[in-house]
Amino acid sequence: MGFIFSKSVNESLKSQQEFMLMNSRLQLERQLLMQNQMRERQMAMQVAWTREFLNYFGAFFGLAAVGLTVGAIKRKKPGLFLPIVPLSFVLAYQYDMGYGSLLQRMKGEAEHILDAENALVEMPKGPLTYDGIEKARRAQSTFFIEK
Repeated sequence: MGFIFSKSVNESLKSQQEFMLMNSRLQLERQLLMQNQMRERQMAMQVAWTREFLNYFGAFFGLAAVGLTVGAIKRKKPGLFLPIVPLSFVLAYQYDMGYGSLLQRMKGEAEHILDAENALVEMPKGPLTYDGIEKARRAQSTFFIEK
């Protein structure tokens, strides 16, 4: 009789462990999907911000270029053209970020770094561990005195 009871308890325990494993796997998949969606939304907001900034900066650049050109011609000072050079670089960068292929090039470079130069992105003192986090938590904790 005890054997039958322990057998059913073992089966119940095994099925409960399988359920917990499946549940934790499902939770992890959901967390990964949520983090990816948040990352995508943040990137979309960054691109949208860049495009909006480009509208304002493009208008500023146009007015500055016209004003500096008119001033250089009227005063016969070609040095007034100099501010147009760095402003044009900023305009080109913003355009490339908002409408060009800058993000694709950055993604390709990031993939290259992860594949070929992984040492650049390693955490100082190695990856975080549970023991390291617990040690830091205990050092800062004022709630409990643990031995």
